[in-house]
Amino acid sequence: MEQKTKHFRKRDAILDCVRGTTVHPSADWVYARLKPDISDLSLGTVYRNLALFKEQGLITSLGTVKGVERFDGNNAPHVHFICDQCGGVDDLMEIQLPPELTTAATTACGGCIQSSQLIFTGRCRNCNK
Repeated sequence: MEQKTKHFRKRDAILDCVRGTTVHPSADWVYARLKPDISDLSLGTVYRNLALFKEQGLITSLGTVKGVERFDGNNAPHVHFICDQCGGVDDLMEIQLPPELTTAATTACGGCIQSSQLIFTGRCRNCNK
């Protein structure tokens, strides 16, 4: 019984960590944050749980940024900006996704849109200076 408790404790901590930040973390970032408090946590456990959460729709993958997969715990529709130079990822919450975009995509593909992501890339304010 103790093993099950530990297993779910780790899983809950990983999910809470991703949902509790806006930095759009990588698996390594999550591991580094949790390892001091969960001494028996392995990086493999973090990767497996992130894959599970992504499959279950609890978190979103933003794809790879500078060779590292990044995640978002906020599943509400919103826009992202990714800096090509520093790898920073920002939420652009002030930009609303127009509903007609989903309607147009549904018409164009002839199927059913289940989710969408809109990501802008370029150089952030700091790197642009």
